[in-house]
Amino acid sequence: MAIFSRSSAFSRVTAMAARRPVHAAFAWLHTHSKRIMDWQLDLVRIAAPPFGEQARSAWIAERFAEIGLSEIRTDSLGNVMGFVPATHLPVESSGPIVVLSAHLDTVFPADTPLHPMLEPIDGYTRLTAPGACDNGAGVAGLLAIAQVCIHAQVELAAPLLVLANVGEEGEGDLRGVRHFYEERALAGRVAAHLVLDGAGADSAVTQALGSRRFQVTVTGPGGHSFTDAGTPNPIGALAVALAALAETPLAEDFRTTLNIGTIHGGTSVNSIPESVRASIDFRSTNAAELMRLEGALHRAVEDAVLKANAAAPAHRSKGPLNFQVHKIGDRPTGELPADSPMLESLRAVDRHLGLRTDVRLGSTDANIPIALGIPALSMGAGGEGGGAHTQAEWFIDRDREYGLRRVLLLALAMTEWAADQ
Repeated sequence: MAIFSRSSAFSRVTAMAARRPVHAAFAWLHTHSKRIMDWQLDLVRIAAPPFGEQARSAWIAERFAEIGLSEIRTDSLGNVMGFVPATHLPVESSGPIVVLSAHLDTVFPADTPLHPMLEPIDGYTRLTAPGACDNGAGVAGLLAIAQVCIHAQVELAAPLLVLANVGEEGEGDLRGVRHFYEERALAGRVAAHLVLDGAGADSAVTQALGSRRFQVTVTGPGGHSFTDAGTPNPIGALAVALAALAETPLAEDFRTTLNIGTIHGGTSVNSIPESVRASIDFRSTNAAELMRLEGALHRAVEDAVLKANAAAPAHRSKGPLNFQVHKIGDRPTGELPADSPMLESLRAVDRHLGLRTDVRLGSTDANIPIALGIPALSMGAGGEGGGAHTQAEWFIDRDREYGLRRVLLLALAMTEWAADQ
């Protein structure tokens, strides 16, 4: 295995940036800001709610074909992928590959009004629309990097797999990238993975925030509030369980949160409900802490239901309560080591471009490869953005090209590192 030091990383980046094709790629990014914004505008006009990304998958497959990627395919979930071939290697080789990905989905329901608005601002363009930044910016950046690699005939030491994946947001639970890594024939070749998510060129997510999400359902026979009094009440039992859960102490050694997100149930004020359900979210940097909280949830619900059933008068109750605790999300934890070649390369790229990256904690598609021990991080695709997950979300393409230069140089550095392994 090749030794990869800070000095060698910077030497690699400096040498790569001096190549004529890379200069041509930078020039394309500078002169084609409108094309990149047009891609972004077209994308956000297409609804992509969780589990409803099919139209965007079809659109991105068409763009991949126009750009000239090789071996384009759409998998059973709707992930779309294609290769920028290595300079001296066929795509079908069995050697290492580097993945560059961006998620297609948004948090917005299918019926969300989509009326994107473009306006000039200080010599740049502002796009306002649901998903304009998260992840319109990431997908537009993905297309731009793929385009410049093909257009400028950038030399790649290892193939670059360009992946537009579904299922990053909310209850999608990273299902797109998770599915990709379950296809071992291809995933087993991944040497490094760069995720483009949102805007910016000053941070990178290198620590994967784990989460577990649950839906708790309590059911019973229900009835009239007066004539069936004594029948155990699902809402009452669940309220007791959630109150107990809310009192669960959180570990002080790890950043951990507990949130009761939604409660739904009941028919009317004078009816004993037949069912109630609640959603609960646990997040932590420590996997053991997530397991402990999961156990606390099960105990709180079971104890509350048993207590409610025991307290119900046998001669009055129409039947007992039952419960289910269903896991609806599970994102793994992990962290990119401080001495990772990917971080060394990113620092070298920053030094060359005069940038500075702050590493931080987050929950992104990079959780999956990081948890698998694959060098991976999530980074912005340049520009500025705000209002994420609101209908007033916005993106400004101010200095987007510098963010994309950062992405391109890091991707090239990782293909060279991968080829040396």
